Amino acid sequence: MTNFFQKYFQKRFALSEKGAKDLQRGIFFSTLLNLALMLPPTYLFFFLMEYVGTQPALQRHTLWFYLLLAAVLAVVMFLVARWQYDSTYTTVYTESAQRRISVAEKLRRLPLAFFGERNLSDLTSTVMEDCTQLEQTFSHAVPQLFASALSMLVIAVSLFCYDWRLAAALFWVVPLALAILLLSKHRLDILFDRHYHVKRGVTEQIQEGLECVQEIKSYNGEAAYCRSFDHRLHLYEKGLIRGELVVGVLLNLSIMLLKLGLPTVILLGAWLLQRGDISVFVYMAFLIVSAMVYNPVQEVCNYLAILTFLDVRINRMKEIEAMPAQEGNKPAEMEHYDIEFRNVSFAYESRKQVLNNVSFIARQGEVTALVGPSGGGKSTTAKLAARFWDIDSGQILLGGCDIADIEPEALLKHYAIVFQDVLLFNASIADNIRIGRRDATDEEVHRAAQLARCDDFISRMPQGYDTIIGENGETLSGGERQRISIARALLKDASVILLDEATASLDAENETKIQAGLSELVRDKTVIIIAHRMRTVRNADHIVVLDGGTIVEQGTPDELMALNGEFARMVGLQQDNSCSL
Repeated sequence: MTNFFQKYFQKRFALSEKGAKDLQRGIFFSTLLNLALMLPPTYLFFFLMEYVGTQPALQRHTLWFYLLLAAVLAVVMFLVARWQYDSTYTTVYTESAQRRISVAEKLRRLPLAFFGERNLSDLTSTVMEDCTQLEQTFSHAVPQLFASALSMLVIAVSLFCYDWRLAAALFWVVPLALAILLLSKHRLDILFDRHYHVKRGVTEQIQEGLECVQEIKSYNGEAAYCRSFDHRLHLYEKGLIRGELVVGVLLNLSIMLLKLGLPTVILLGAWLLQRGDISVFVYMAFLIVSAMVYNPVQEVCNYLAILTFLDVRINRMKEIEAMPAQEGNKPAEMEHYDIEFRNVSFAYESRKQVLNNVSFIARQGEVTALVGPSGGGKSTTAKLAARFWDIDSGQILLGGCDIADIEPEALLKHYAIVFQDVLLFNASIADNIRIGRRDATDEEVHRAAQLARCDDFISRMPQGYDTIIGENGETLSGGERQRISIARALLKDASVILLDEATASLDAENETKIQAGLSELVRDKTVIIIAHRMRTVRNADHIVVLDGGTIVEQGTPDELMALNGEFARMVGLQQDNSCSL
């Protein structure tokens, strides 16, 4: 039975095995605490029965007995409260930390391209806000919810055995109060799910405004952005008010029903007392119990909104957990580093076909260029070579090994990647370059920077290599940021190089200078380069022309020029444009 509940809690609340066990302990001690809180009225009842009732003095316990019993009960209640605190709050914080680690570990094992498809504010809210709210819910509401039901059941059975009439008068309101909450749960789920997504939209628009503030100002879009943001905030505020109003009405209605239990006990008890069916002490005992027995139910009602939000947040956790992670168990050790695409087809989640039956070989020691019109699948092909996604059909081999069988992190140790969109950290220039190889010496960092032609602008920096460059390198130009990215790749000195428009942010003079650094980078390596400038790929060993997700032609530059096909047409267009300029 214990294993059944443990598995249920794991599945229902997305808990770890330890978290499910801790929740069971929390429910047990919370139930014990609810029952312990009934000890004082029970103690008072028996004390009054002996000292105020008609029991003979010789049969009474001494006053010292009751004083000692009171001290024992106080110690018991203290210990139970302490155990309940440790089994709910302390263990919940541990589970919350484990949940964050688990989510982060899951995100680490997802395909890298996943992060390009999801809004970062969405993921940040899941890791931070959702985990925090779940922590609060599981420390304040979930164990208490189950404990309230169990303790109420135990108390109800005991009181019904003692006097079923007064017990019925005391507990008839509880099913009605709970029925109101349960019948309204579906409506509340819809309401809070809608509110949750509206709130997430507000967060996303704030992030979008901060990231795109330059474009918004450049095109006089402040007024339009503010109107859109005000409208979204209005929807959020309206949904929040509606949710609070509905919860408040239901909560107060349930509590009002619970309050009817006391006058029912008073009226029925007075009638039974007048008839002589019960003693005054039994009447007083039920009055005292009725003032305390509803407290666990009211406590759960107070967390109604949090409990309603629970499923929304848990579903978010389950959604991330259910995402297919990239796996692999073969060692990433190769005798050579040729990359071979064998009949590769690939589509995004939207089922938009990006590549269809693509086959080519990028050999070690050669530069393979991917060219073609925008949207032809060049960048996707390069990212698939590094297993940013898993393909739908076909094979991608590195050194004769299927990359789908290699653990992703082990695979990426063999890759150095330079993309057009460079990401830098709010750290020093040296630290940003050292990302390529964390154990690199200062001399190795400086050497990589010199090959990437970074030393000319670094020498102008106030602290040189120790200069902090701001968030995403905001103090640097686009060309300077790109050169730091190339320096990283040079420092890593990996066997496979992927260059996606690596020199797109550079002027002609700096592009020519960096070619020397790139020549150093690609020596004896497997190189896949993407470029729209034909002069960038004029010295490539092998060119693959992609259009519409298929290879329309491939070969050496001279062979493709002789074919007078798509590649020759692209070269001709760029030459014509250069002449016209």
